Amino acid sequence: MIERCRDSFPVRMMCRCLKVSHSGYYDWRDRPLSARAEDNERLLVRIQSLHADSDGVLGAPRIWDDLRHEGEVCSLNRVARLMQANDLQGIPQKRRWGKKPSGQRPDGIQNHLERDFQADTPNTKWVTDITYIDTDEGWLYLSAVKDLHTGIVVGWSMGPYQTRDLVLQAVLMALWQREDRSPVILHSDRGCQFTSGEYQRFLKGHNLVCSMSAVGSCADNAAMEGFFGMLKRERVNRRKYRTRAEARADVFDYIERFYNPRRRRQLEVAKRNVLPLTKPSVETG
Repeated sequence: MIERCRDSFPVRMMCRCLKVSHSGYYDWRDRPLSARAEDNERLLVRIQSLHADSDGVLGAPRIWDDLRHEGEVCSLNRVARLMQANDLQGIPQKRRWGKKPSGQRPDGIQNHLERDFQADTPNTKWVTDITYIDTDEGWLYLSAVKDLHTGIVVGWSMGPYQTRDLVLQAVLMALWQREDRSPVILHSDRGCQFTSGEYQRFLKGHNLVCSMSAVGSCADNAAMEGFFGMLKRERVNRRKYRTRAEARADVFDYIERFYNPRRRRQLEVAKRNVLPLTKPSVETG
């Protein structure tokens, strides 16, 4: 307190009021930092840099992941404590679940996932959906395909209309990045784009096994909904887009320069430390 107020009040007067010897105060001020305090200052500089590079969206758990990837040895609690002491925080997730009307599931199509969002190998389980982004020119629609093993968005497309072509272009991009042609479960909700005959024929022709959610249950596609929620929380809802082109460029930047590279780094850390891809911790931003 004396150190903070030394420019406003005489040090000796404050020492008398607080019953602290002025020699004790000067001894404390001139005392060198401990090794732990110096390491905390060094670590804080890197934490502040990672937080700033993410545009302020990363919380303690995800910054801790980045630090581990860089070879830093520290605990999650230490990172959280340093961030809290320096007023650094991410964007918390708001957990809200709702239901929406669903279309008729085509004959013979089942829910192959049954809310099992774990995959042992890449390109065995994909999820897909459509979301919308508000611009001054009107809606920009985003269709994305996510691999449940890696968490990486393997395919995406954007356009001004919510059409079958939008969905098919996203799936095509995912197929181009696949190295083999083994069967893949592709899960979606019951939107008309996914229940259409053209979409169903496309999946069969490319060895994709169609899976669809139950009636009115968005939780059946929670993995894809979670990505869209993160995209909007960390990027879209913090911007004002004048044109669809501006929104398209920003979403591209988020997916390819922020989200996917982070997931790849997490995969490397998981392989190096023999850790699961997703850890049972509460994500705070």
